[in-house]
Amino acid sequence: MKKFYPKSGRVILHVDMNSFFASVEIADDPSLKGKPLAIAGDAKQRKGIVVTCSYEARKYGVKTTMQVWEAKKLCPKLIVKQPDHERYRLVSRAIFDLLRKYSDLVEPVSIDEGYVDITDCQELGSPVQIAEMIQKDLLNTLDLPCSIGIAPNKFLAKMASDMKKPLGTTILRKRDIPSVLWPLPVIEMHGIGEKTAEKLGAIGVKTIKDLARANDWQLQSAIGIRGLRLKERANGIDPRKVDPEAAAVNKSIGSSITLPRDISNQSELLSVLEKLSANVTARLKRKQYVTKNVSVMIKYKNRETITRSRMLDNPIVEPHDIFKAAKALFIKNWNGHPVRLLGITGQDLLKADHAFEQLNLFSYEKEAKKEPLYDAINRMKKKYGPSILRTGSEGSHPENKKES
Repeated sequence: MKKFYPKSGRVILHVDMNSFFASVEIADDPSLKGKPLAIAGDAKQRKGIVVTCSYEARKYGVKTTMQVWEAKKLCPKLIVKQPDHERYRLVSRAIFDLLRKYSDLVEPVSIDEGYVDITDCQELGSPVQIAEMIQKDLLNTLDLPCSIGIAPNKFLAKMASDMKKPLGTTILRKRDIPSVLWPLPVIEMHGIGEKTAEKLGAIGVKTIKDLARANDWQLQSAIGIRGLRLKERANGIDPRKVDPEAAAVNKSIGSSITLPRDISNQSELLSVLEKLSANVTARLKRKQYVTKNVSVMIKYKNRETITRSRMLDNPIVEPHDIFKAAKALFIKNWNGHPVRLLGITGQDLLKADHAFEQLNLFSYEKEAKKEPLYDAINRMKKKYGPSILRTGSEGSHPENKKES
């Protein structure tokens, strides 16, 4: 098997579940197989939004973020089910437990996708054989389909997994980059959204090849230091390791302050909370995370300390949103005694480019026109560009520009 593995370097798989929420529902109810199915908000009121849909529904033009009434118009026989987020979480855990049977180096990046480093798994077979075993295992054990990219690094593995859906296996080597990746429009590259693509287009960077050969100074002027990293990726360079601890390391980001004096004035304490909220936002944005859970820590003059948290309907990142959540927690739990220390922490973090999936997952109950989901989506789009609506599972080809 050594001939199938590099003498130096890594072999990395990107495992991407196909139409995950819909697939979980079909696995739970086999009578749904082969039928057009959408996972959406309140189906009875016909005002929810489509979270994802089966490939049978996509043939009718049903797409993620479409309102239910619109989807029903395109596909009158569409079956609509509300999301069961607790079931999806449990199934997600089962998926990653299964992947760890093949390698200890497994890094989840969202509820339905992750990386597996199989460099030292030669005894199991060739990379293609291992990928096929994983696909069969997921189908036989959980009745769930997936697509897998095989490559020497994370970026290429991610690009590869998007190329054949559903149930595809794609190898993408560095030598394939000029013929396979470079001809694609730059917007098709993982990590580039509409806003960035527009800025790159303004300096003549239209394709991934243009990006790979772009002038460093022009790139930095157009999109900052990130431009150099994207250029490296366009040339197939990505030194990031598969890190099983990555999710644990990034569980929370917070900011706290020991006050210069004990304060019992509510207005002053809220002013401190507002500043802490701005600090947390800055750190979240620097690391490109959003938070789904805000906690507040209050330490009193007598050293008594309490911590209270609140799970949010939608992931947030803006300072006014974090302050709003923190303020509500503080007012509810402060006993009026002098405060010595205040802290705010964002927990249950999610990478910004995977946030849309979670926005859908946690916001399905409310009517589409009234639910905070749309405000959250608009803020995400404004901050990160319209392509934030492309989930981590969206394909890199035009026919795959929807959730996998």
